[in-house]
Amino acid sequence: MSEPRIFFNFPVTADSHTLAAYRARGGYRALEKALGGLQPADIEAEVKASGLRGRGGAGFPTGMKWSFVDKQSPTVYLCCNADEGEPGTFKDRWIFEHASHQLIEGMLLAAYALRVRHAFIYIRGEFDLPLRRLREALEEARAAGLVGEKILGSDFSCDIIVHRGAGAYVCGEESSLLTSLEGFKAYPRNKPPFPAVKGLYQAPTVINNVETLATVPWIVAHGGAAYAAIGTEKNSGTRLFGISGHVNKPGLYERATGYPLSRMIFGDAGGIRGGKALKAVIPGGSSTPILRTEEIDAVTLDAESVQQAGSMLGSGGIIVIAEGTCMVRLLQVLTRFYRHESCGQCTPCREGSALMDKIIARIAAGRGHQGDLERLEQATKGIMGNTVCALGDAASMPVVSFLKKFRDEFAYFVDTGRSMFGGRLEV
Repeated sequence: MSEPRIFFNFPVTADSHTLAAYRARGGYRALEKALGGLQPADIEAEVKASGLRGRGGAGFPTGMKWSFVDKQSPTVYLCCNADEGEPGTFKDRWIFEHASHQLIEGMLLAAYALRVRHAFIYIRGEFDLPLRRLREALEEARAAGLVGEKILGSDFSCDIIVHRGAGAYVCGEESSLLTSLEGFKAYPRNKPPFPAVKGLYQAPTVINNVETLATVPWIVAHGGAAYAAIGTEKNSGTRLFGISGHVNKPGLYERATGYPLSRMIFGDAGGIRGGKALKAVIPGGSSTPILRTEEIDAVTLDAESVQQAGSMLGSGGIIVIAEGTCMVRLLQVLTRFYRHESCGQCTPCREGSALMDKIIARIAAGRGHQGDLERLEQATKGIMGNTVCALGDAASMPVVSFLKKFRDEFAYFVDTGRSMFGGRLEV
């Protein structure tokens, strides 16, 4: 018997994203079930029982996060973090383009459980078709009485407001997202207080990822126990994995947690492009530590297994790297990105990300100095754990892991002024 599919359970057609198509395949029945007799606490209990963990990167238990909110507060907000900016990650985009109504239903169920009157979707500024599909879906839902006042004739009312970001990676961090949503420069906030206590406009706020919220309708419809039975004991359910890089069939795959990483690469994704050997894998988006080929044989796609191998499952963005790739040049792409995306609030991140990029760029240009690798390591120690948000760590972890796993390539570039794989990168 095949595993249930929470997302890839319908054929994608020209109109499969519409309200009519979503309702034809059972859409909004979970909302009808909830408003027809379930209490808000019942929804939270099912989500807790499901074992659903956040799909944005941190993997925090969703039901537990909801339980931290004071439900008696006069105002509680729900925010959907749709600022999908992690390189290698593209699952939220698919949900917006093909299953916006599933996200809307999930948000309404979460809002009902949390007693939320106004919910927000903070969507990545670079999205075009995803944004249009989302707005169309909200218009359809409002016209059908599924969003707004007295939804489906009940006493429950909830509006969903879409806010388009301006292209800042740091807004994927929850407190930066809130600061931006309030109209200020998107600086991260010190914690505590956490958003569940003082979040948007100083009110208790829950922030969940797109995939997380879009999973809730299935849980309410089928029960938390049914969801918990999928995947592994500590990492239940299915996940959307975006695989990119040097594979024959890059794309988005839905698999139960615990699925073998090697099968994903060599089976689902068709193996390495050009018949080359596998060199390395970044398993959870560009900020997660890289793994060498020999480290992935026993790795399965769940948080515990990937962590045991020395990395993180993160956002599920799997980046595959073939033999013959220059790791110095690849790291330069990443350090340039994180230098550009640092918000500049914290001195260690602002100055450290710039320093790391400067050193890597110099090495890649054939002008490396003796001691540069030690300077890079010293820079990461000055950044990690010393910033308000995790962007500093995200910028440092690739540097740490690349130097640890492929130090010989960096040393060779410093000593000879060229890559082990020929040529130079002009910068």
